[in-house]
Amino acid sequence: MKKAGLWPTSILLSVFLALGCLGIPENIKPVQSFDADRYLGQWYEIARLDHAFERGLTKVTATYSLREGGGLRVLNRGWSARDGAWKTAAGKAFFVHDPRQGYLKVSFFGPFYGSYVIFRLDQEGYQYALVAGPDKSYLWLLSRTPAMDAARQRELIAEAASLGFDTTKLVFPGQDR
Repeated sequence: MKKAGLWPTSILLSVFLALGCLGIPENIKPVQSFDADRYLGQWYEIARLDHAFERGLTKVTATYSLREGGGLRVLNRGWSARDGAWKTAAGKAFFVHDPRQGYLKVSFFGPFYGSYVIFRLDQEGYQYALVAGPDKSYLWLLSRTPAMDAARQRELIAEAASLGFDTTKLVFPGQDR
């Protein structure tokens, strides 16, 4: 059995050189009345626009917890069938402006930060979220459960498409256990 390893530093570096922007995509607005405590815990990746740092990974999750001294700890985990191992990346996130706004900066490598913009959130139950990066080539559909109601999933994908994300290129990584 292979040990779970960290995502290669070169991939993370290239990601943050590309993501090294804290912008918000055009016509995307971070959610307001955001409650970080309710966002903590594990989220399952239902769909994403693919990038090298996640390519080939399935069973992808992101787990958020409080960091001592402020901010959030981020632990991303995904299964690489090619390597027969779990890949993990630990990072940190901080609010860019107001902690009641779903707009954070996230870093997995040194001083390089990228935008993490929560622009759609089930604010009643915190059960699903749509998240963008600094531009519309980054999109994640997250759920608290490994599978999402099909109608809700279609609705959220249609919303992302209406905002200019190329949802025809979504990858559905699967959460089979």
